[in-house]
Amino acid sequence: MDDGLLSSQDLEFFLREWLVDATPAAVESREALAAVLELGERIARDWFLPHYKAADRTEPILDAQGVHVLPAVRDALRQYAQVGLFSAGFDANLGGMGLPYLVQSALFAQFAAANIATAGYVMLTVANARLIATFGSPAQVDAFARPQIEGRWFGTMCLSEPQAGSSLADIRTRAEPDGDDEYGARYRLVGNKMWISAGDHDVTPNIVHLVLAKVPGPDGRLADDSRGISLFIVPKILPDGTRNDVSVAGLNHKMGYRGTANTLLNFGERAGAIGWRIGGLGEGLPQMFQMMNEARIGVGLGAAMLAYRGYRTALAYARGRRQGRAPGTRGGPPLPLIAHADVRRMLLEQKAYAEGAVGLCLYCAKLVDEHDDAESRSLLALLTPVAKTWPSEFGLAANDGAIQVHGGYGYTRDYDVEQLYRDNRLNAIHEGTTGIQALDLLGRKILRDQGHGLSIAGARIGRACERAAGSAELAGYARQLQTVWGQLQETVRAVELAPGASTFDNATTFLRAFGHLVVAWLWLEQALVADARRDRPYYDGKLRACRFFFECELPRVPQWLDLVASRSDVWAGVDPDSL
Repeated sequence: MDDGLLSSQDLEFFLREWLVDATPAAVESREALAAVLELGERIARDWFLPHYKAADRTEPILDAQGVHVLPAVRDALRQYAQVGLFSAGFDANLGGMGLPYLVQSALFAQFAAANIATAGYVMLTVANARLIATFGSPAQVDAFARPQIEGRWFGTMCLSEPQAGSSLADIRTRAEPDGDDEYGARYRLVGNKMWISAGDHDVTPNIVHLVLAKVPGPDGRLADDSRGISLFIVPKILPDGTRNDVSVAGLNHKMGYRGTANTLLNFGERAGAIGWRIGGLGEGLPQMFQMMNEARIGVGLGAAMLAYRGYRTALAYARGRRQGRAPGTRGGPPLPLIAHADVRRMLLEQKAYAEGAVGLCLYCAKLVDEHDDAESRSLLALLTPVAKTWPSEFGLAANDGAIQVHGGYGYTRDYDVEQLYRDNRLNAIHEGTTGIQALDLLGRKILRDQGHGLSIAGARIGRACERAAGSAELAGYARQLQTVWGQLQETVRAVELAPGASTFDNATTFLRAFGHLVVAWLWLEQALVADARRDRPYYDGKLRACRFFFECELPRVPQWLDLVASRSDVWAGVDPDSL
């Protein structure tokens, strides 16, 4: 049975055949890169995969001593730390390996596929440490980032509050100045944070919380908007070894990701939780966006890998399970499921969604590595909401197909595909819902940016189409892609020419259309590599998935764009009382 981790063929294709320009300069040789990836695969398979279902059955528990996770979760994360993988993406001066983000992402992909809930602790800790290393003072980096880079402490991000949800302007956690010390400006925090993944556990002795809070103005009041929001380091255990004023008020019991302890945290039940401000007053949101954007790509990649594992699991099942006969045939032994055309349809759809989503996220990881290039930075900003959302939405559709291939068995807890679906359902909510990402894409990344990132994407799409024009099989896809890209540009112009309150009513539909168009482009990029090889079935599979996307998925985009351009009020104009 296929375990659903990224196959060696797919790793070779994504890292060395397609995204070859991002071959890491910090890795001295092909053999060294292979060794790091093989280490990650081994730890993922031997330590993360075995407790995938057990952690779903045995959720974290809360008692007077705190939150306790399944021992296998604790053992896996300690093994991950022991081999030094928390440090993979950090510079040598911080004790890291200095691996490029593309390689880090390929490593994380294996752990996300093996056990997304346990891998969540890793993603949060690495992003937390990276933020402190970027914006913190040397004393803050030494005291709070280095222990996370070494895997001795873990980290969180504390944004949401019970009354605010994703509306960060409405947070009410209060930070009162409390003098200065060796770690910088010290504050006392009072407030509540909800939906805090890894907010408490017994894996490590300390947890570093990055907390958004408002500093009161001269009149002692908190602003009603995002003014005054700053970012604070609030450790569970203070540097002097005493317990900080941070307590767990309860656990949230989710549909999926059950192995990740998800908490409601109270800050300041007594004298106030001690925290140290990172950077200047009011700089909290811009700083936190570094962590949020890293998490968005991580969430997208996790969604892609859940789709990938579901697809590989369904493929193996369809090859081994015998059921039914060819139409018009009565006798003879049952055929493998994969012999039926409709099953192959479902599998091809899953492959197109899953491998398209993995390709999208790894392409964005490559852009992270090209951060010194202004064009790559602009393109990454444009694609980040797509990388978070498209895999979350269409990866879930792939998981739905995996259940369908399994039939009634897929709807039972005996098979992994039902848990993969439940786990993936969260990713469309994590790090900002689909609707929030849509507002970001259309509002900030296109209209406010005056189409700068969009023009860069258009140029790259144009170059891919020029290369495809020389292929008998791909030339038609290039023409189709250029036509749809032209319609998208016309849609953007139509929105720009008639600004108003309804500008963003159909933003989610626009995001869906734009995401499909981007994935079509990246499938064409993959097909160009496969078209030049053609020496084994693997590349034929890439070409067939590309054909599926262009014949069955890209034609949906013009209809979505028509709705956006028309400023339809089919949902925005509905009377709430009629629903």
